[in-house]
Amino acid sequence: MSNNINETQYFGRTGKEPENEAKRILISVSTALREKGYNPVNQIVGYILSGDPTYITSYLNARTMIRKLERDELLEELVKDYLDRNE
Repeated sequence: MSNNINETQYFGRTGKEPENEAKRILISVSTALREKGYNPVNQIVGYILSGDPTYITSYLNARTMIRKLERDELLEELVKDYLDRNE
């Protein structure tokens, strides 16, 4: 590795690109909701539309995790995932 700060350094990617935080949180929250017997789509949409965190169970810290993100970040991740699957 060069110690010259004027040179460009290149780093290769190894394997699959890691999932972003919003996607990881949505997967974890969805799993927690499903395990508690809720429909994850209904509950997450209810949370995004209303901002009411009680739509999300506290089981497995799902409510705490989802509140780490802005609702627009969650919506953006859902739309990106939908478009990726339907292109």
